[in-house]
Amino acid sequence: MELVRLKLVGKTFQIAKQGDMTESNPGPLSGVRVLDASSILAGPLCCQILGDYGADVIKIENPRGGDNLRGHGRAANGVPLWWKEVARNKRTVAIDLHTVQGAELLKRLVAEADVMVENFRPGTLERWGIGPEVLRAINPGLIILRLTGFGQIGPYASRPGFGTLAEAMSGFAHLTGEADGPPTLPAFGLADTICGIAGAAAVTMALRHREVQGGGGQDIDMSILEPIMTAVGPSPAIYRHTGEIETRHGNRSTNNAPRNTYRTKDGSWVAVSGSAQRIAERVMKLVGRPEIAEEPWFASGRGRFEHVEEIDAAVGAWIAEHSREEVLSAFNEAEAAIAPVYDARDIVEDPHVQATKMLVEVEDPELGTVMMHNVMWRMSKTPGSIRWTGRAMGADTDEVLGGELGLSAEDLAQLREAGVIK
Repeated sequence: MELVRLKLVGKTFQIAKQGDMTESNPGPLSGVRVLDASSILAGPLCCQILGDYGADVIKIENPRGGDNLRGHGRAANGVPLWWKEVARNKRTVAIDLHTVQGAELLKRLVAEADVMVENFRPGTLERWGIGPEVLRAINPGLIILRLTGFGQIGPYASRPGFGTLAEAMSGFAHLTGEADGPPTLPAFGLADTICGIAGAAAVTMALRHREVQGGGGQDIDMSILEPIMTAVGPSPAIYRHTGEIETRHGNRSTNNAPRNTYRTKDGSWVAVSGSAQRIAERVMKLVGRPEIAEEPWFASGRGRFEHVEEIDAAVGAWIAEHSREEVLSAFNEAEAAIAPVYDARDIVEDPHVQATKMLVEVEDPELGTVMMHNVMWRMSKTPGSIRWTGRAMGADTDEVLGGELGLSAEDLAQLREAGVIK
């Protein structure tokens, strides 16, 4: 595997670029087989992360249309770019699971699997005769991650669930946007992404329980709603104990100040954070208002928020008199927390992003190369790897069902004729 080495505080970290895992440098999940029977984003992202760190991921799609994620987002020359990233490091098999023959094929795959990830509505797998009890009778060590909008139980369990609904019900939309504006939804799959990362953590916990504590397989019931509700913060506790319902404050934070976006003289935007007391003091000194930092109320984040208009006026006025480069240089020299507000071009061209390989170009048979996010974290001994991009639907059906399950060419042809596989 091709690697870039980054020296940080006495430690060398390997930054995965692209290539194959090797016997001398396997991923931490090498030897783990995952069946990805999920669609759209939360489940597929969870499985992408597991695959990035060495798991053998087999993507199972319905032959009629496949994962709807194939049609989401922008395309280049008709090739879906989001799919290329989220489906990377996965072998693709097209099986219609709701047919009797398809269910039997899943059972055979489950016999050799460690993890299965699915996001059908509660009761769907049971109705098809492939619920957890049936599958675990075949493989007692099987871990099943069940991702749904609202979980397997409760009055909303049977409702269709999507990230947008979770972003609304978690309190995120209520707290996002200008004070006099409407609740605001994110322009990207925030709830699904948080859920997918949480799902990968849950799977690795279950694997450790099985392997280290001998606990066998188990079901993981995870809703899209709960992880983002946690991310939104303690609004329920604030309401329960104070009766206060938090409201929108634009880019401001009720926990501290200064915290906002400010426009520079040349029309650019920067974001300032004064979460830490010392940082807030440095900002006020930098913008020529050190006396504000001497006020008694300035000693706490909440106190600073209660005087946010005065603080924002001082910070905003100073920034408005200087160019972006002048502002960034002055703040960095003063060791005050600031960042430019980036668009996609800024991200791609940023020297830190480039030096640390946060984005990589991965070889692709359709587009030549595809730029995508690198593996999500760096490990000094078992770094992850992007081995290939998202593949065509059913690209590995023959390899998996024929080469590994032993189906003959005639068997495969008959199943294709019946529409069970592709």
